[in-house]
Amino acid sequence: MTVLLSIDGLKKAFGERQLFEIDRLELREGAAYVLTGLNGTGKSTLLRILAGLESAEVDNVSFCGAATSLSPYPRILREAVVYVHQHPVMFSTSIADNIAYGLNARGVAREEAVRRVDDAMQWAGVAHLRRSKPATLSGGEKQRVALARAKVLHPKLLLLDEPTANLDGAAREQVIALIPSLTATGSTVVMACHDRDLISLPNVERLKLRDGRLQARQNRLRKVV
Repeated sequence: MTVLLSIDGLKKAFGERQLFEIDRLELREGAAYVLTGLNGTGKSTLLRILAGLESAEVDNVSFCGAATSLSPYPRILREAVVYVHQHPVMFSTSIADNIAYGLNARGVAREEAVRRVDDAMQWAGVAHLRRSKPATLSGGEKQRVALARAKVLHPKLLLLDEPTANLDGAAREQVIALIPSLTATGSTVVMACHDRDLISLPNVERLKLRDGRLQARQNRLRKVV
C-alpha cells in the first residue's frame, strides 16, 4: 500500500512530563489501525495532534508524498483529515442538516450535498431519523450520525476517538459493522479504543502506546468457513 502520512520524531510533553516520543509513525492509504494503550498514555492526544487540535514537536511530516507540517496546520490536511470525538457534538438542527454541515461549510453544491447526505444516511442506517432532533437520539444513533457526517466529506484520514466506548449491545455492533466499509472506499482509519472486537477485526493493524513508545502488530485475515 502507498504511504498516506509519515511523521518522524514526534514528541509530546506536558511541562516536565514527556507523554510520548515516537521515532516514526506511518499510515498507509486505505488501511485500518487501532490505537491502544492504558489510560493516560496519550491515545486521544495523538489523535488530536494528527487532527491539528493539539501541538507537538515533530522533525519531519509527509502527506501523500509531499513534505508538510503539523503546525501551522496546512490546508491540505484540513481538507483531508476528519476527527470524530468520543462524545460527538450535535447541532440543534435536523439530523440531515447535521450531516450536511461540513459539505455546506466547504461550499459543495446543494444538489451534490443532498445526494451525498442521502447516501451517508443510508450507509449509517439513520435515514429514518432525517428530520429528528439530536436530543431525541440514543448514544448509538448519535455515533452513527457522527460517522455519516464524517463520511460525506470523503476523508483520506479518519480519526475515531473511542467510537464504541459509550455503547453496548446492538448499538455497539452496528457501529463496529460500519468500520470495514470505510477503508473499502479508500479512507485510512485510526481508532483509539479498548474494544476487543474492534482490536481483533481482520486486516487491522494494532498501534500500541506503551512507556511513551509506539509498537505495531498486524492482525491476520480470518477465514470464513
